[in-house]
Amino acid sequence: MKNIGFLSFGHWTPHPQSKTQSASDALLQSIDLAVAAEELGADGAYFRVHHFARQLASPFPLLAAIGARTERIEIGTGVIDMRYENPMYFAETAGAADLIAGGRLQLGISRGSPEQVIDGWRYFGYEPPEGKSDADMARLHTEVLLQVLGGQGFAEPNPRPMFPNPPGLLRIEPHSPGLRRRIWWGAGSNATATWAAELGMHLMSSTLKDDEDGRPFHVQQAAQIQAFREAWAAAEHEYEPRVSVSRSIIPIVDGQDARFFAGDRGGGDDVGVIEPGTRSIFGRSYADEPDALVEQLRGDEAIAAADTVLITVPNQLGVDYNAKIIENLLTHVAPGLGWR
Repeated sequence: MKNIGFLSFGHWTPHPQSKTQSASDALLQSIDLAVAAEELGADGAYFRVHHFARQLASPFPLLAAIGARTERIEIGTGVIDMRYENPMYFAETAGAADLIAGGRLQLGISRGSPEQVIDGWRYFGYEPPEGKSDADMARLHTEVLLQVLGGQGFAEPNPRPMFPNPPGLLRIEPHSPGLRRRIWWGAGSNATATWAAELGMHLMSSTLKDDEDGRPFHVQQAAQIQAFREAWAAAEHEYEPRVSVSRSIIPIVDGQDARFFAGDRGGGDDVGVIEPGTRSIFGRSYADEPDALVEQLRGDEAIAAADTVLITVPNQLGVDYNAKIIENLLTHVAPGLGWR
């Protein structure tokens, strides 16, 4: 058995062929797709966060709205760029959204990816400490967030408060018990996966990572997962680790699917440079008839090592079509792999 969810980037564009014309469309359709996914039996609804882009951002209002409309499905991010985040405000808004959702948030965070603007985090009021990089700043923000989510008091109370305080130092409110154990780190390398495990964050690994040894993407990703699990075991945390991998998987079951995705059959990994000095490897996409997909996915070592698979969805094709992709995966592919 595996947890199966979808991951949406929430793209929108006022193009005649897009079914997601505006930011309002992207948000409302995201809610509708999460509701549909829960009804179909999927396990998770996850959303990418980008700034200065015609995509989803400011995730907590969206997650709270989905939490109020659903009952069972996990609701998460993949991922929030911690270079842009105030850890205190993050803890407040995440706590509120998690309470609305009944403790179902699974929050993927990371140091972010190449952006639409140059050093966009500066416009949000953040600067790395002297001698530190923006990646260092993201990790510093993360360490503060994890400490605050633990729920211990740290703020000195006013001796003459407007309202009575509980005894002792004060914590961020609202506090959602258990949220600290539902934070995931989007790791692009083996080293950051190990760091995440040491801090008790689950591993979220996407279709992109550093090319560390030249082997196929899924093999390198499986090695990353193994390094994460070993570091987790050494840290002796009191709860079990989780690992998610994301993939583009499109079952081709009719003419409409073939029209959209037949050209993606038989693809392979790609290698390139998206940041200076770092060679990256991009995992292949899967698009084929269900029986062929089952055979192809059986050979993916990283999927085999993960407990959660997030299916990236082409959200601009609309809610109905994306719900169809999810249903076809759950019905025609997942059983043959033992995921259901």
